[in-house]
Formats: sequence, structure tokens, C-alpha cells
Amino acid sequence: MKFPLFAPYLITSSLALWPIPKSYEHGDAVLWILKNVTFYWYEAGVRNLDYHTGQAPFLFASNSNTDTLSQINAGEGLSLHRHYTEPFQDYNHEREVEGVSSEDIIDYAIRSAWKTILKQGFYPWKFHPRNWDEPSRGKKARYVDHVNICLLASDLSDVAKALAGDVDESYTLILTEEGVATVAANSSVGIARGLTTFTQLFFQHSDGEHVYTPLAPITIQDEPKFEHRGINLDVSRNFIPVPDIKRQIDAAAYTKMNRLHLHATDSQSWPLEIPSSSNLARKGAYRPDLIYTAADFADLQRHAALQGIQLITEIDMPGHTSSIWYSAPDLIAAYNQQPDWDTYAAEPPSGTLKLNSTAVDKFLNTLFSDLMPRVKPYTAYFHTGGDEVNLNAYSLDDTVKSSDPEVLQPLMQAFVSTNHERVRKAGLTPVVWEEMLLTWNLTLGSDVIVQSWQSDEAVLSIVQAGHKALVGNYKYWYLDCGKGQWLDFAPGSPSRDAWPYDDYCAPFHNWRLIYSKDPYEGIPEHLQHLVIGGEAHMWGEQTDVVNLDQMVWPRAAAVGEVLWSGAKDSEGQNRSQIEASPRLSDLRERLLAKGVKAEPVRMPYCEMESEGGRRPQCQLGLT
Repeated sequence: MKFPLFAPYLITSSLALWPIPKSYEHGDAVLWILKNVTFYWYEAGVRNLDYHTGQAPFLFASNSNTDTLSQINAGEGLSLHRHYTEPFQDYNHEREVEGVSSEDIIDYAIRSAWKTILKQGFYPWKFHPRNWDEPSRGKKARYVDHVNICLLASDLSDVAKALAGDVDESYTLILTEEGVATVAANSSVGIARGLTTFTQLFFQHSDGEHVYTPLAPITIQDEPKFEHRGINLDVSRNFIPVPDIKRQIDAAAYTKMNRLHLHATDSQSWPLEIPSSSNLARKGAYRPDLIYTAADFADLQRHAALQGIQLITEIDMPGHTSSIWYSAPDLIAAYNQQPDWDTYAAEPPSGTLKLNSTAVDKFLNTLFSDLMPRVKPYTAYFHTGGDEVNLNAYSLDDTVKSSDPEVLQPLMQAFVSTNHERVRKAGLTPVVWEEMLLTWNLTLGSDVIVQSWQSDEAVLSIVQAGHKALVGNYKYWYLDCGKGQWLDFAPGSPSRDAWPYDDYCAPFHNWRLIYSKDPYEGIPEHLQHLVIGGEAHMWGEQTDVVNLDQMVWPRAAAVGEVLWSGAKDSEGQNRSQIEASPRLSDLRERLLAKGVKAEPVRMPYCEMESEGGRRPQCQLGLT
């Protein structure tokens, strides 16, 4: 028997894919998977299969799984490249090689899929009635004994660092009742996405030894709605060790995100090593050991690229730069003004790069010349910041001595234009925060991507100006909100006025609020193509390695599904929380199995099927 895409009354763990695919049909036959399952990797020869770049590879005229596999196995346009059989050795991707190839991505994806299915599964007791009848293996048990990986077209040479929209991430996944699995895609990244979905079809048996899916046969055709799907991770307010950043990258890849925006430096610390300016990190980091070495940085970028994620580095400027003062005090104006720091900056310590200084220009030229070549092998982008620049700080800038916007605007234009030319010269595309366009009214190159964080109206203004926009409204997609004030308030009126000490973006943004945000909200249809995606933001004032996982996951996955599947369903309605919550709970269990300490979505009672049927038990408003 075959079932179509999800219906609220059919919600069970067996439907729990995240993000929700574009098209999904499944049956109810149980298949087990062998530990020595073999992966056969085929790659394109003659392009005689019916597919189209830019959309899911709806490859075959027949909807029959058997016909599909026969066509692939007949070798129509495909040739065997490599095969893998258990046991898989851990993949050593920390080698000293710049860049990541198509072969690297597929190799890593196959090894990761095997490990996820057979070593990092979970027993789904929470998603069934008490004393449920778990599948059991008998003499007639059927097995998945091999998986076909079919790369249907030659990959881009720069597939791991291509511009948004240039890589086709679509895929088709087929699993027959006979146990033949096939993942087909037009790119290595599409293969990685399809294998991620494949891992989510399987569950661990209570015996701890065997793994099965209750879904065969399966046909999935899928593609992302948005080109840029990311997490912005602040590692400057609180230092996040390399292994913990890698864990966020792994979790992001598992939710089919494709960007990790690393907010690498800020006023409080400069943890990123710049070999040509060694004192920047040595003096600007909180401690000499709380530093990302050049080797660490390359390792992080490569770890992301292997999973189809571009690590986009941000060096925020000209504001949010007071940590430079520790190594080069002459470059910084209005440093650590006390007690009135809030006159000169959004948060302490105040300090900004001087705006009309030849010494600053020389410093930035050295910085970019050092950093850009180390970024270019792994990404198409570089983020130059530009948020929350305080005009008052320039009244203390000896190269300007003014807070007059008319004086400062042409200087800011020259500052940003020079830096963006450095980015372009390195072969990269600039990204800036919205203030550079909307507050400072700068003329930006047509290639510049503008990241919005303040309002839907700001996104509209960005696309009306002809720029590609990234969304991330702080009222919805800021993950740090609702923790309360981290500032102290003096006794008396300051404390009374601040009570109950909410932060500026309170309350806490739960996953349902995050899930409700449509990136296209307020954007006319003819401009929606300029909204290329968005990011969830994890600012670090009150988040360090101890609570990082819980603060990010699984809420960031709600952003991930909105950006992969779209905020609206096939009928144009907002996606149902009733349908989403058990899937998100399932994802949370899978993240736990992968070592991510994600917060629970709900208590088990709400996920467990009632004894009399499958209707959800914790809901309002559904009769």
C-alpha cells in the first residue's frame, strides 16, 4: 500500500522527515539494512537522462520504482566510479589540502550516511503507544543490501564554493520493497542532501543491533526553496572551541542548511589568528589560548565544505572593532568610554576604526591580503559587517572630529567601497548588514548581498534597491532573545526603569514563532527572486559552549525547514504545527544520537500515539 504526503491524522514517527520534502510517497513494508550494505557510486557519462538543471531531477517517464532502477542499472549514461562496503574507516578530512572537490563531498556523504544509520540511530519508543508491536525479523525478512548513488551530471569545478543558485541541490530518492535504494542528483551536494534524507528513514531496534525502516516502497523528489540557508554563529563574545563549532556544522548539514556565517570578531575579543598581524589575536583574544589558529580556521572551513556548507567569515567593521585597540590603539576612536559607553556604541566596550586614517587603510590592506586567500578555497563570499555604527564615536576620531552625517557619509562610502574592491579583487562577493544601504545610504555594487535583521520593511527596501537580500528578523529568528538583560543596573531609578530586566528582543522565540515567519512577507511577487534566503542568529553574550547546543537546536531547524521547504504548503497555507511538531521531535532524537544536546520539543505523552489510533493528543482547535 502507498501513502501520499502527510495528513494530520496520519502523523507517526514513520513520516518524520525534516525538512519536509517537496514530494513523498511511501508504503508500509518493513525493510532491514545490512551492516555490510554496499554503496555503488555511479557518475555521469552520456547525458541521456531526462533531467533539467535547477529543479528536482524528475528523471524517468515511469513512476515505477522497478522501471527506474532498471534504467539506472542498465548504465544509461552512468558508469561505476567506486563502491564501498562495511566496515567504513573514519574519514580523515583534516589533511593539508586547500578546497573541496565533488569527489570529496560524495565520499564524505556516503561514509557519514553509513555511520548515521548504523552507529547513530535511535529507538523510537516515544512515537508509538505503550507496549507497541515493534517490527521483528523473521525468516522472510527483507534487507537493504546495496545503495546506488547516481551523479547524473558533471559537477561544477567550484561546487563547494559556488554562488547562491549555481549548485543544483535537488535529488530523487527511491527505495523498492525488494531493498534496492537509489539516490540520484545533478550535483554532489544534491547527493549529500539525498543521503541525509535516506538516513532519516531508519530506526534502531530495541535490541540495539538491528536497523529498519517501516516505509517501503519510497519515492521522494525534493529541492530547496531558497538558495541561502544558514546560521550566524557569534564566536567573539564567548569563545566557542573548534569541536563545538564543528558540531553545529554537522547539525546544520543534517537539516539541509548550506551556510555557516561565522561572526569571527567583535568589540569584546579578536580570536581569529592573522599570521601577518600576530598581535591582533595574541593581544585581542580573551586569553592567548582562546584563539582559532590558521590551521583551525582552515579545518573549520573544510569540515563545512565537505558537507555542502560554505563557511562565510565576517570581520565586522568599522564599528564593533574595539578589540583591535589592544594591538593597535592608534587605529581606534572612542575606545572604552566610561561610564557613558552607550553614547558611543551599542554595547561595551565602545570603539570604532577611524574613518579617515591612512594607518587604518594600511592595516585593512594587510588584513585582507592575509585572510582572503585563506577564505577563497572554501566560499564565494566575505562579510564586511557594517551594523550599528555610532556617529558620536567619530566626534572623538582625530581624523574626522565630527558626528555630522553629511561629513561622515562620503568617508563611509570611501571606506566601504575600498574594502569591497579588496573583496572583489580576491575573487569573492561582498556581504554587508542592512545599515550600510538603508541608514548610511551608500551606493553599493550590484553584486553586494545585503543582510537584513531589523524589519520586513527593511527587506522590501533592499530588494527595491535591486540588491539580493538575506532575511533574519530579530523578532523571529534571533535565538539569543528572551534570556534577560546581561547589563547590570545601578540601584534606584536605573534599576526600577529596567525591571523586569527584559532584553531588547524578548520574549524567548520558541520554535513555533520561528516557524511562522515567511521570508516573503511583504515582498511583491516580482521582487521575491531577490530574497535568496536567510539565517538564524546565535549571538553570544549569554551563550558559550555549555548551553550552545540547547540554544541553537532544534529551534534553528525550524528556520532550516522554512528555507528548504518554504513557509507555505502546496495549497498556499502556513505549514501546520500539528504536522510539524512530531517531525521536529523525531529530528531532535536524531540530533541527540549524533551528539548534539538539543532541547526537547514536547514531553513523550504528546508524541505517543493513542491506543485507539494515530490522532495527536496534545493540541487545541482540531475536532
